[in-house]
Amino acid sequence: MRVIVAGGTGFIGKSLCRELLLAGHEVAVLTRDATRARERVPQGTGITQWSPERPEGLLHVLSDADAVVNLSGESIAASRWTPEFKQKLVDSRVNSTRALVQAIRQATPRPKVLVNASAVGIYGDRGEEELTEASPPGAGFLAELAVRWEQAAEEAREADVRVVKLRIGIVLGEGGGALEKMLWPFRLFVGGPFGSGRQWFPWIHLDDVVGLMLYALQDDRVDGAVNAVSPGIVRLGEFCRVLGRVMKRPSWLPVPGFALRLVVGELGETLLWSQRVLPQVALRTGYAFRYPQLEEALRAVLAKA
Repeated sequence: MRVIVAGGTGFIGKSLCRELLLAGHEVAVLTRDATRARERVPQGTGITQWSPERPEGLLHVLSDADAVVNLSGESIAASRWTPEFKQKLVDSRVNSTRALVQAIRQATPRPKVLVNASAVGIYGDRGEEELTEASPPGAGFLAELAVRWEQAAEEAREADVRVVKLRIGIVLGEGGGALEKMLWPFRLFVGGPFGSGRQWFPWIHLDDVVGLMLYALQDDRVDGAVNAVSPGIVRLGEFCRVLGRVMKRPSWLPVPGFALRLVVGELGETLLWSQRVLPQVALRTGYAFRYPQLEEALRAVLAKA
């Protein structure tokens, strides 16, 4: 296959490009900064510079492609969600997806499948409720953003393109993601959960995020929303206890919810969410998780680090 990856220079994108190349596929990334991309993507990856504001040249690239993976999006990890920053989150997800889908629809011949990133944030804060791909969206800015993001991707169906919306959980991997930020307090012997620690924590190993993307690209049964989370979901308190055990560090210092909200504002509120997300579609269609349990996943990541 010839696969085009938008956002291929990021934490997930680099790993995806590497695995696609190892599997013998032809890969090209779409990027705003070609110079930076050359330093980050694996050797053998093609590079095309683009932006949603100036999508010229996309038709030529997409017309030769079998599949597109869209991972574009500004990181949500800002200390304060100002109105300006929220607009960046919208533009980098919704507007970029619309521009990409418009080009897909105009391409001749056009790609057969679009795997579009989304997030478990679409479910909002749901307490003890079990959440499958059939569950309705929740409330709040992140949920509304994810809904608009997925709607933009869905427009590709009008051109008879299969659309997979990968609702990604908290990704555990070397060199990025949420785990990298969580490790420092544990290294300083002051690790612990946010808030009560009772909230469900939908994690997934980076290898399984990439594995699900490869699976979705090649298996026509995978269509629509897919929860990219491990079946071995745990509460945040348990996550921190296991992380402490693997690192041989204590997990004793919880961060009170009010302090989290005070320091990082609206982002802190989302860190207290409980999301009991289940990977129903992945399991039903036969995807075999490489890391279904937390301790083996953490040991694998920390061994590489």
